[in-house]
Amino acid sequence: MSRYSGPVCRQCRRENTKLFLKGDRCYTDKCSLERRNYAPGQHGQRRSKLSDYGAQLREKQKVKRSYGLQEKQFRLYFTKADRMRGVTGENLLILLERRFDSVIYRLGFAASRAQARTLVRHGHFQINGHKANIPSQLVRPNDVISLIEKSRQIACINESLDSVMRRGVPSWVELDRDAYKGTMKTLPVRAELTTPEINERLIVELYSK
Repeated sequence: MSRYSGPVCRQCRRENTKLFLKGDRCYTDKCSLERRNYAPGQHGQRRSKLSDYGAQLREKQKVKRSYGLQEKQFRLYFTKADRMRGVTGENLLILLERRFDSVIYRLGFAASRAQARTLVRHGHFQINGHKANIPSQLVRPNDVISLIEKSRQIACINESLDSVMRRGVPSWVELDRDAYKGTMKTLPVRAELTTPEINERLIVELYSK
């Protein structure tokens, strides 16, 4: 199935939570969820009670849409997380946060993960001084991410860096705004992976059937 290319605000309304897919707009009164807090479509205002399976499916869709992944990609991450030591649900979220595009977003170089993915594909960033243009590449602790010299005048990047304090920079990454670089200090911390609010246990239950 191809990647969704329709209005992303419909996805937030469908999941009944902010997925922060539109950058700064999500923090203003223009957010579609603030204006129309019901699911899209003809019967959107008739919310019915979810079954256990429905709740598990919605939780999986919420996370998948938040990170901009397709079903096959998401299942591969779950399989990898299940084979790792520790709690499967937390492993899954940590793997998703370690994606190159997600780290770019967390550092504040992009207003959304979709924008971060585009910037990475266009070759605007380096990891440890080497060109990196694969959004799904996993960043490791102590890796240094830098914006290449000729890309430092791009307006959307500077605007995002100027407004990064609105959403905050997680403790597991460190941003050097003046040098246009950031460092992943440690593995992501579960307590800071709650935007949007995620119940990973439901996703584990869904895939464990």
